Amino acid sequence: MLKKIITVISTFFLIIFISTYYDFFNFNFNEDQLKSVKFIFKFYLIISSICFLLGELTKNYSQIDKVWSLVPIFIVWYFTLSSNFNNRMTIMSILVTIWGLRLTYNFSRRGGYSIYFWKGEEDYRWKEVRKSLTIFKSNFNWSLFNLFFISFYQMGLIFLFSLPILSAWQGSNNPLNIYDYIISFLMLVFIVLETIADQQQYNFQSEKYRKIKNGEKLDGMYVDGFISKGLWSLSRHPNFASEQMIWICFYLFSISATGQLINWSISGCLMLIILFYNSARFSEEISSKKYPKYYNYQKRVPMFIGIKKN
Repeated sequence: MLKKIITVISTFFLIIFISTYYDFFNFNFNEDQLKSVKFIFKFYLIISSICFLLGELTKNYSQIDKVWSLVPIFIVWYFTLSSNFNNRMTIMSILVTIWGLRLTYNFSRRGGYSIYFWKGEEDYRWKEVRKSLTIFKSNFNWSLFNLFFISFYQMGLIFLFSLPILSAWQGSNNPLNIYDYIISFLMLVFIVLETIADQQQYNFQSEKYRKIKNGEKLDGMYVDGFISKGLWSLSRHPNFASEQMIWICFYLFSISATGQLINWSISGCLMLIILFYNSARFSEEISSKKYPKYYNYQKRVPMFIGIKKN
């Protein structure tokens, strides 16, 4: 686990280094764009620090989760406003708003928010990480992990995968084209698929715990302990797969605007894929220990996208 965390963090800084210094990444911000970037960077430092401090004070280390779906909305609309509502950027912002509001609702109904913010849902994986690694039994070491990975790294990732809108601003002289409409359609499709996957999982979990609470006999998937029907029969993490595709589509807007297949804003998209891959693997390590039939499910169904095995 520690090696995975180090790998993710190292990859993050490597991609940032490459995207900053290699010739095929071209920033060329004008004065307005540079001013906006500086403001957003200050916002990043402030919100990351707040999440870190709240985590330390409340011992709930999922403060980033509470703003994961909200911060991108602020970022994209800030850049769009600064660009005087460029057409492409406005479409991108509308799509991110749809994504963010839906995800906020899904997080909220699972108990993610509370008037007393320290009582909101905490990602169960943080307790597993701390329990499984002796290095984090030290409160000081855990606080460092909270500072650099949970707070600043994850918030940095949010900012990075939102930045294709800034790249689109750089290509604002190029008008909307057929590719923008195709990308918009695809992004909406993946938002719908993620919605379906989350709803199927929510229905399953709600019914499972209702049965347990009422002392009813568990059968079918409820005996297994995990959902394996619907989209979950095609992918072990259809919500994660859709989420990654949403932000890949978002990056495609920057290609449409700039004409560059690879541009500097690709870093966030790549880091998100790496994060979801490692997050899914860690979740499955936990699930395979809890549910005996999960191993067969892993052999039969691809993690994200692939061919289902009979």
